[in-house]
Amino acid sequence: MLHTTIYHSFTQKHWFTLTILFIAIILASIHPLEFSSYLLHQVGTAFMLIVLILCQKKIGLSFSTFLLYICFLLVHVLAAHYLYSYVPYNDWMIQYLHFDLNNAMGWDRNMFDRLVHFFYGLLLYPFFYRLFQVWLPSLSPKIWFILVIQFVMASSLFYEWIEWWIAIGLSPEEAENYNGQQGDIWDAHKDMFLATIGAVFAGLFLSKK
Repeated sequence: MLHTTIYHSFTQKHWFTLTILFIAIILASIHPLEFSSYLLHQVGTAFMLIVLILCQKKIGLSFSTFLLYICFLLVHVLAAHYLYSYVPYNDWMIQYLHFDLNNAMGWDRNMFDRLVHFFYGLLLYPFFYRLFQVWLPSLSPKIWFILVIQFVMASSLFYEWIEWWIAIGLSPEEAENYNGQQGDIWDAHKDMFLATIGAVFAGLFLSKK
């Protein structure tokens, strides 16, 4: 499971993926829907990028793990530009695929924020798995799997606490823009659940390889 070449340095393909991310950040910074909320989201981007670079140098990551991490950041950067709640994914699907996803699924809200939380568990599972391999090398793959799932659950909860802490210092309108709750009182619970499901899917899939 996850037995791939571990890189401790940055190769040409690492720099290429980082360049794509930086270009995406520049483009996303052009006229975001609400600049202050956009900046708050990008604080998270900067933090996660620092963590990725440090882990690449200190413990080493496979390129696939590095790439999936960057893919998550790209999705997050896109969502940040549109304040998560206003990503026009359904308009894009109607325009280019002639398919109304929201109508077909019976959704009455923008669901892109749910997708990002699902991707948090799905795309970052290999990264978290690598961390536990290094921190607790004597444990078995089954225990690492359980620890990653628990970590995704705990970190998702911590993120929701951070959102709440930030929101109480903002105006109601700013808080709604930042949180993207869209009137759903169970928004945080559903987000945490989807992140957990994403991690479980990734773990089960990779365990079969």
